[in-house]
Amino acid sequence: MIYIKPSAAIRNNYNEISQLCKETGEPVYLTKNGEGDIVVMDIKAFSKRESMLKLREMLVEAEESRLRGDKSYTVEEVSDMMRKAIKED
Repeated sequence: MIYIKPSAAIRNNYNEISQLCKETGEPVYLTKNGEGDIVVMDIKAFSKRESMLKLREMLVEAEESRLRGDKSYTVEEVSDMMRKAIKED
C-alpha cells in the first residue's frame, strides 16, 4: 500500500507518521502543494532496503564478471586458498 500525506502532516502529526512507518515498514510520501516532495521511512526498513540494494549490486557485478568470462573459482578452490592463507599467518 502507498501512504501519501501532505507535508504539513510531518509537522502536525509526527508521532502518527512515525508509528505508521514502524507498523507497516513502508515509506510515507509527503507532498508539498500537491506535488511529491520527500519520503520518510522507519530506520530499520531503510537499513534493510540499503542492505538489499548493496547485495543486488554485488550480484549484478558478479554476473557481469561471469558474462565477460573473467576468471572464476570453485568452492573447493576458494576453500584451499583460505586454508593456505590461514597457514601463512
